[in-house]
Amino acid sequence: MLVGLLLAYLFAFPQQSLAMLQGETQSDVSRTDKSADTIQALQKTTQNTVATVMSIPVENIGSFNMGPYDRNQDVVFLKPLIPIQLSENWRLVLRILQPVRWQPYVSRNRGGEFGLGDMNPTFFLSPRSRGMLAWAVGPTFLLPTATDRILGQGKFSVGPEFALFIQPDHWTSGTLISNVWSVAGSSGRPNMNQMQLQYFITHFLKKGWDLETSPIVTANWKGRTGNVWTVPFGGGVGKIVHFGSRPAKLSAQLYRTAVCPSGAAPWSMRLQTEFLFPKRKQQEN
Repeated sequence: MLVGLLLAYLFAFPQQSLAMLQGETQSDVSRTDKSADTIQALQKTTQNTVATVMSIPVENIGSFNMGPYDRNQDVVFLKPLIPIQLSENWRLVLRILQPVRWQPYVSRNRGGEFGLGDMNPTFFLSPRSRGMLAWAVGPTFLLPTATDRILGQGKFSVGPEFALFIQPDHWTSGTLISNVWSVAGSSGRPNMNQMQLQYFITHFLKKGWDLETSPIVTANWKGRTGNVWTVPFGGGVGKIVHFGSRPAKLSAQLYRTAVCPSGAAPWSMRLQTEFLFPKRKQQEN
């Protein structure tokens, strides 16, 4: 319900106010233009975490066959991405990951917990891109906002995050890498030292379609031998669509976890809808 209210509010948000948040240096992409060039520009925007266009991805990740009873986990991520122009050459990009989790009791054949997971905000500082290359760096935080013990880490954690994207014609490749360490929180919960790396490779096709892979590799440096790495492989497809005049990106990906801790899910499916808020093309005088 809260997600629905937020999306309804943002769809009604005046486009001029969004332009103030995004800054006047963003690409001049109309939300109503459906030409091939505009669709490719929107495709590239959805693959760039430090783009100048505000977006709200809503992602559902299902993980299958966890633990001895082959339980399934489901997580919905609300991931707003808000660029704020600081000057002609620099902008701040706020990215927030808020999970809503269904976490089964993996040691039982039924039951589980549903609620909020730990919030993960990141504050990227990014220079103005003058070519195919874009990068950003900033602090990332893990806030112990979970509504149940098994839905989060129970620790306040902080660390750096770095983003790098290269976007030649018909392609996007890049990476996001971070490492967080726990600095406060419940003394009864394990300390954290965890790395996360997500790499992106996307090939843009005609009519708004693309082929893409963006697996998330994690390393729990405090894990026991054999339980440190999670390394998935896979990919899927995406497409730019329009809901009325509002552009959005739909995508579906399937991953096989080749290396994972004991009891972790060997398969996962990722479904995402990303709502885009490009600036309305300015009228010529």
